[in-house]
Amino acid sequence: MAHIIVVGNEKGGAGKSTVSMHVATALARMGHKIGAIDLDLRQKSMGRYLDNRAKFAESEGLDLAMPQYRDLPEIDQSQLEPGENAFDRRLSMAVADLEQSCDFILIDCPGSHTRLSQVAHSLADTLITPLNDSFVDFDLLAHIKSDGETITGPSVYSEMVWSARQLRAQAGLKPIDWIVVRNRLGAQAMVNKQKMEAALAKLSKRIGFRTAPGFNERVIFRELFPRGLTLLDLRDVGVTNLNISNLAARQELRELIKELNLPGVTPDF
Repeated sequence: MAHIIVVGNEKGGAGKSTVSMHVATALARMGHKIGAIDLDLRQKSMGRYLDNRAKFAESEGLDLAMPQYRDLPEIDQSQLEPGENAFDRRLSMAVADLEQSCDFILIDCPGSHTRLSQVAHSLADTLITPLNDSFVDFDLLAHIKSDGETITGPSVYSEMVWSARQLRAQAGLKPIDWIVVRNRLGAQAMVNKQKMEAALAKLSKRIGFRTAPGFNERVIFRELFPRGLTLLDLRDVGVTNLNISNLAARQELRELIKELNLPGVTPDF
């Protein structure tokens, strides 16, 4: 059985596709067989990222490590069982196809609540939830009073994860390892950063997730997308002298892969 990694939250702009692409290509570069599915059927940011990567590699004659990407297959409605959801069948078919040849399957979810996203969360062995380091994004996980300290209750997203955990328990599957990844951390120990850290620590004990540092805001990520490249590809395209920002970003990726604690994975880049 492939280990399924789901990258999800219900808010756009938190860096889901950047995290998805870098985790997937890092695993591929380390020799792991990895499949990828993009459930944002409108935007398809990860799908377009991988399409850019394939086209750039072909045009430049490069052999870049590449996840196996699958679109959701189309199905004949007459093949559905009575009461069966068409999107459920399409997702299960895509996962089953990749499981035959992959060690890991990474599913990138849209920044909104959809039936596909809900089902994908119930499939997750590892759930990665990117979060900008602000209370605007914290509201994705839980509601908090104006003091920035008193948590009044979980959000609808946390409740969805709880439902996914219950479904897995009923099916006899192992619990989801949920990691909240803190993107765009400020370099200075600002009051907001300290309050966020304290609030996340308190909430993690209540609803059961781990936290991990993600990526700081860097121009390099926006520059890489049109070519489908990641931080680990820079030397392959002739960038031999990495600047301090690029080196720091590579270290952030290394630390993230380490914190995910995926089975059989040791960061060696």
